[in-house]
Amino acid sequence: MDSPYAREYRFHMTANLNVRFLDQSTPPHIITLISLAGISALAMNIFLPSLPGMSVYFETDYRLMQLSVAVYLAVNAVLQIVIGPISDRLGRRPVILGGLVLFLLATVGCALAGNVWVFLFFRMAQATIVAAMVLSRAIVRDMVPQDQAASMIGYVTMGMAVVPMIGPAIGGFLDQLFGWQSNFWVLFGLGALVLWITWADLGETAPLSGQTFRQQAREYPELLASPRFWGYALASALSSGSFFAYLGGAPFIGDKVFGLEPALLGFFFGAPAIGYFFGNFLSGRYSVRIGVNRMVFWGTVINAAGIALNLVLFYAGLGTAISFFGLMTFMGLGNGMTIPNATAGALSVRPHLAGTASGLAGALMIGGGAGLSALAGALLTPASGAFPLLWIMLITAALAIIAIIMVMRREAYLARP
Repeated sequence: MDSPYAREYRFHMTANLNVRFLDQSTPPHIITLISLAGISALAMNIFLPSLPGMSVYFETDYRLMQLSVAVYLAVNAVLQIVIGPISDRLGRRPVILGGLVLFLLATVGCALAGNVWVFLFFRMAQATIVAAMVLSRAIVRDMVPQDQAASMIGYVTMGMAVVPMIGPAIGGFLDQLFGWQSNFWVLFGLGALVLWITWADLGETAPLSGQTFRQQAREYPELLASPRFWGYALASALSSGSFFAYLGGAPFIGDKVFGLEPALLGFFFGAPAIGYFFGNFLSGRYSVRIGVNRMVFWGTVINAAGIALNLVLFYAGLGTAISFFGLMTFMGLGNGMTIPNATAGALSVRPHLAGTASGLAGALMIGGGAGLSALAGALLTPASGAFPLLWIMLITAALAIIAIIMVMRREAYLARP
């Protein structure tokens, strides 16, 4: 049955009334949802410009240091599988608060790590912040139907896009001024602030069913047997796969191929977030009017087109740091249109399993991203240039187009008289 917060939130959405910030008796404020999504994004990318220098600090190979991205994403993916069902059973609020507390402890461990293995352990533990990302989306879907959810998720992630836009640039400057550890102390401070805001503002929104985990598991086939769920989930996972490959390979390209200093690398690295910001704006503005399928389709096309143009320039011998990072704005634009809409579609297949669907779709996206990130790090060498990375990104982007076309064709077939 619905929680009183969910019922009240629907009333507020219908009546177009303002919620009260830092008041648990009203629905969560959009600032809280943006903060939850934003701290999760910042944890992923603020320290990336420091990776080359951290490999020197820990006296290890870049490939091992780059695993701080891949293992984080891998644990992140596993956690998403269990976080969704746990939140459907226990509620969004306690799971989010618990994830934030564990994240803060792990962040201190990262900052104080004395060797690469200790760092990697606590870096994996930082993945508990995924509760904030997954459940901020599920909270939206608790409240409103599919097209409205796509619009609201778009606005939430549009605000969140500012974080990865400036995060690497800030991380690069912090590295040069105070060392790589400063990135994690800043993360700790911001995480503590988000914990306080969430504690004060977020009431329970989940329509708790009272089912046991075993009963929820019995409903998994209902979700997993849906071609529509898989189509949306794969479109989101494959489109974002190009971004995760970028996370794993772009720091190497910037440092070894273009010779960029950490601060400048951090500045360039945030280019996709500019496109992501505008893609989220388009999602928030037009998803209700245009519909999720067409938004996902055009998002995947824009993503693939930007990567293809980047690859053509390198084959023509015209690839530069400005062209490489600049064209990544199209990848961000496409993902900003694709991810909110595909996520809303996946969560709407079985609304009573929104938390579970969010976790499974997120696990598919992040798990695939972990593999692509590790693959990009393994294939890149100073002699290879950017070619392996761009080909990985292009192939996954093209497969995302195929995934959403299959969804659209199936819906057209079912709509026939």
